This record gives sequence, C-alpha cells and structure tokens, in this order.
Amino acid sequence: MSLAIVRTRAQLGLDAPPVTVEVHLSPGLPGLAIVGLPEAAVRESKDRVRSALMTSGFEFPQRRITISLAPADLPKDGSRFDLPIALGILAANGQLPVAALTGAEFLGELSLSGELRRITGVLPASLACRDAGHTLFVPQANGAEAARPRGAVVRAGDHLLAVYAHLNGQQPLPMQAAAAIPEEAETWGLPDLADVKGQYQARRALEIAASGGHSLLMLGPPGTGKTLLASRLPGLLPALDEQQALEVAAIRSLLGHGETLSTQPPFRAPHHTASAAALVGGGSHPRPGEITLAHHGVLFLDEFPEFDRKVLEVLREPLESGHVVISRAANQVRFPARFQLIAAMNPCPCGYLGDGTARCRCAPDQVARYRSRLSGPLLDRIDLHVEVPALSAEVLHRGGPGEATRAVRPRVLATRARQQQRQGHLNQELGPSQLAVHATLQSADADMLEEAMRRMRLSARAYHRVLRVARTIADMEGSAAVAAAHLQEALMYRVLDRLPA
Repeated sequence: MSLAIVRTRAQLGLDAPPVTVEVHLSPGLPGLAIVGLPEAAVRESKDRVRSALMTSGFEFPQRRITISLAPADLPKDGSRFDLPIALGILAANGQLPVAALTGAEFLGELSLSGELRRITGVLPASLACRDAGHTLFVPQANGAEAARPRGAVVRAGDHLLAVYAHLNGQQPLPMQAAAAIPEEAETWGLPDLADVKGQYQARRALEIAASGGHSLLMLGPPGTGKTLLASRLPGLLPALDEQQALEVAAIRSLLGHGETLSTQPPFRAPHHTASAAALVGGGSHPRPGEITLAHHGVLFLDEFPEFDRKVLEVLREPLESGHVVISRAANQVRFPARFQLIAAMNPCPCGYLGDGTARCRCAPDQVARYRSRLSGPLLDRIDLHVEVPALSAEVLHRGGPGEATRAVRPRVLATRARQQQRQGHLNQELGPSQLAVHATLQSADADMLEEAMRRMRLSARAYHRVLRVARTIADMEGSAAVAAAHLQEALMYRVLDRLPA
C-alpha cells in the first residue's frame, strides 16, 4: 500500500490538538517533502527519520515521499512527529501492517540510531489521547509522565525497533504503570511559621489570606520578615487534589519538567528584573509564564515597586479572570492563571521610613514617586495591605517562637471547608451577586461601610474586596453573618488607602 495514516498530537499551549500524518509514496525521483506548516525542527525530521530507519535495518523507499501534517493550517513545531513519520513510511512501504496503527497515537523524537528521546508536552497529549480512547506510544523517558492521568493507556519504548516489534506482533510493549500521587502535606518539608517572631498583625493577615485565597501586600522596612512570612504561606494551604495536581504537572510538562507529580501548591518568586513575557508568558510559540507556573499556588513578588510598571500592569487582567490569553497572528493560546498574589515592598526608596530610627532622609515627593510606581487599578485588585513594622532587639532575642504551621493550618483548612460547603469556592471568587447573598449587612453596618468608602475614597472594586475579606474573617470565627467587627478589621487591612502619599 502506498498510503498510510498515523495519528499524533501537536502542542498549542495546554491543548493537544489532533494531527494526522499522511504518508504517500509515488513514482518519481527519490525525495521527501513535508507539508502542513512545519517549523524548522519538523522540516529537519526527514533527515533524522531517514538515518533512524536505515541504521535500524529498515529499507528506506527510493521513491517520492510526500508527508502531509493535517490540519494544514495548524502550525507544527518540535521533534515529536519523528516517530509517527517513521511509522507512516514503514506502513506505506509495506514493512508494517497498516491495521496495526488503528486506535493508537504516537509521539517521540528519533536519534540517528533509532533511539527514542524525551519530548516536552506529553502530559496534555496523554490527557487528550485518553479522552479519545486511544493508546499512546511515547519514549521510555516520558512513560511515567504520560501514564499519570487515570485511565490513560500508555506504552513506552526506548527504540524504534521496540515500537515496531509491538505493532508487528513480535514483542509486546508492557503497559506503563501510573505512579501513585503523594498525599501527605507533612512530607513537603516547607519552612515553619514558628520561625516568625512577633508581627502578630502580619501573621493574622497571612492566615486570612490563606483562609480565603486573598492577595496580600506587605509594607515595611528591610529585614522585618516580609519574605519570611511569604515563604510560609504554601505550608498553610491544602494539598492539591488529583485534578489540580495534573493541571500543574501539565503546565510543567510544557517546559520539560513534568516528570514529577506533587500535591504541594506551587510557589514562584521571580526576580524584579523579570520581563512582561517572563511573567505572563509569550514567544513566537507561546510558553507559560510565572503566573501560569503559579497556577493553584502562590506568586510572590518581592521588591514590588522595583518591577517595571508595564510588567506589573499585565497582572491586572489575570488577577480578575484567572487566566491569560496570548494572541499571535496565527493562533491564540489561553493559559490558566488562578494564583494567589503575595507582594512585599519598602515604605520609601531608602526603605527606612517609619522604622523608629530616623534614618530615612527621603523627601515627601520621593516617597510619593516611589509609591506611584504601583497604579491604583493594581492596588485595587489586592485584597489586603498590611504594615510589617521593624522589630526591636528584645523581641528578636527574648521573644519565643510564633505559632507553628501545624497549629494554624487546621484552622485554615476548616475555614476553607466552610466556604466550599456554602458556595462551592473560596471567598476570593465571590461575585457581587453572591456577596449580596453571603455577605449581607445590617443597616448600621452598611452605613458604616458607606462612610468608610467615602472617607477612604474606595472604588467599587475595593468595596467588594473589603466585603470578601470580612466574609473570610467571619468564617474564621464560625459566624454565619458578617458583623461590624469583621468589617472594621477588613478595612484595617487597606493600609495604602489610608496612608498619605
């Protein structure tokens, strides 16, 4: 037979659209042409495939070979098409039964000797292949990663000959066994909240942020424990469930790091010199950025005002929508980005404003310019603003350890469970209509909030965020209703709306 069809998958963000590799042999001068928008790595596959087939002992057909990657308008990149192209040539040349390719999909890069090499983005392809009811053949190095989705049928081989022997009925490849998903949070080995001395208000704000999924901005002089507090947040969060762990692993798979599956929430802390593309993702073939790598976890931005303002502004839409869309001329890629933002900043350019030592020499206009690096719309999207003051030597030397993570975490989990039982998601995701149902206020409390909104000049967005934080504080106390005390504490955590510029 001079025509063979092999199924495989392309990579388009977290999607793995199906691709049909059509191989046709025809009379004419020997040659090999690949059509269907192949990028450089795909065009170069003809040389890898030719050498792999010949060194593996197969006959390379001395005919005109046309390989079509359909759909033709979908860009194809990477070396993942080597294996399906090689099998298609063998089937079209009569060296492999065409029927053996039915119900199967193939991914893999070939070395010149025919060995199968690791590729990126296998986990999204495995999820799509499972949903299609097909068996997936991958390199041995990707076997464990591809078998992670429950119900996926995966066979892994280390050489083209191994895959050929299976398809030809000579030596079956064993089913790849799925690895167990770790469950115990205690095995994470994360730093303990007990290391933080003093800073009771900041610790309280951190617990509120963990309990409701709220974003948090800490303001204070250098060395007061802002980074210390932020690094303790992942230890307070619940373990990822199976679906969330697979989503995180699929994102890491696009970067070639999907070999490990963890229930630990991601914690990303990019340097303040990061570009907008590094933060949200980008490139000619869009790749995930830091906000996507922090999906279902924490994004910590230290030295917040030192980031380029244009870089920070790209956070505004993902903070609201929970995803980011990267548009290119040929296609549009959507990445998930439901992360918890934790930021830290100094109160002034020198960092020592209000530390009690009179070291600060910053003029008021310098302080105003420094704080103006953070736009009002961005600050509006951060639920909690809290001061982290300098600690005295006595507190550092004589103060006992703070409350440990193992004591705080059960309270956080219990508060989150109340929210899930009541509305099916965390308070941070409450919309205006849901707030009207779950955060109703007494008349006097509503009047107080209206007065605070007028005096602090809060926007409608900040108004709703205050209500969400107040709802979380009420949940932490086991209160069914939001009371005045909860509102007052929530308003206290809008420090940048109260501080003069």
